Amino acid sequence: MMDRISESEHLMAALKALAKSKDGLSNSELDDVLSDNSNWMTLWVIRQLTSLGFVDYKVDFFGGPARYKLTDLGTDVSQKLTAQAVPPKPTTQPAQPSQAAPKAATPPPPASQPQAKPAQP
Repeated sequence: MMDRISESEHLMAALKALAKSKDGLSNSELDDVLSDNSNWMTLWVIRQLTSLGFVDYKVDFFGGPARYKLTDLGTDVSQKLTAQAVPPKPTTQPAQPSQAAPKAATPPPPASQPQAKPAQP
């Protein structure tokens, strides 16, 4: 499947553009990237990449344009096909525990047992 994607100049152009964009691309931005002035080709490219699970469609509920973004699978495939590292997504990492070596527990000193007093006759 990756051979077919790499052979298609439209799919590769879309993958490269989406990989470079950290906020994703709107439909018109993706149409400009493909630069073939064909909304049908843009629709075909998006359908192919979405059906393969490489692209996700994010809707802006406050009036902004909806955007296409690479999924984790799409990022992996893009890296393999272009042989370039895609900028990593910002993530929060949990705090690392301190690396101090634990102190060896010393055994308690042996308890002296009370000596029995000799019985007096």
